[in-house]
Amino acid sequence: MLELDKIHCGDNCDLLGQLPRECIDLVVTSPPYDDLRTYGGHSWDFFGVAWQLKRVLKPGGVIVWVVADATKDGSETGTSMEQALHFKRLGLNLHDTMVYKQAGTGAKGSNLAYWQAWEYMLVVSNGTPKTVNRLADRANAKAGMIAASGNSQKVAAVGTREERGERVVPEFSVRQNVWEFPAHDWAGTQHPAPFHFDLARDHIATWSNPGDLVLDPFSGSGTTAKAAKELGRRFLGLEINPEYCAIAERRIAQQVLELEAV
Repeated sequence: MLELDKIHCGDNCDLLGQLPRECIDLVVTSPPYDDLRTYGGHSWDFFGVAWQLKRVLKPGGVIVWVVADATKDGSETGTSMEQALHFKRLGLNLHDTMVYKQAGTGAKGSNLAYWQAWEYMLVVSNGTPKTVNRLADRANAKAGMIAASGNSQKVAAVGTREERGERVVPEFSVRQNVWEFPAHDWAGTQHPAPFHFDLARDHIATWSNPGDLVLDPFSGSGTTAKAAKELGRRFLGLEINPEYCAIAERRIAQQVLELEAV
């Protein structure tokens, strides 16, 4: 078993092979896709990684796989869809196809198509997810009003709502499956494609509980590990590029100092 709460530098398939079966509660990651960036010239084996993730994921565990497709010769590759279907062939469930709507991305690609401003967040599970803490932060315009038969009216002053058998519209509702976050804060990441901290944090909050073990097999600058530690989860980060490993370790060490100072 690899040492927990640590970034491990090396080939992710080799490192995953050192983990016992069914030991991971949650995987949150964004792998390199369609050779859009070189990441120091390192390559990776999707089929090997997918098989290993299936092996180490606990029953009820979840994989959050954040990907998009390149456009080559006028056609999108469809790589993300192929990967989703392969996870299903391995016996995992495609629990949800979520969308990460990016802020302030600008044009991507040619003028023959609309600007691309999103990525897939494929939520894959080993059976029914064992933990689902849905986030409720979507403001309701009709908060405090009575929801009945499609009509809303102000709550009357007589008696409690429970006594009147009324359902009142709450201040916030559960999120939908399209998430949007403010633009990246790239400070300290020193990475060509840093993972959005809020995205990693919110998926960790949704699909795991304190003390659970969170894995990122493409750790990069350590964003998933940093978010997991902030939320009281154990973590494992795997990264092949020694430069990114060093950056991730520095970011996590700085976070420890900040948490201790609180």
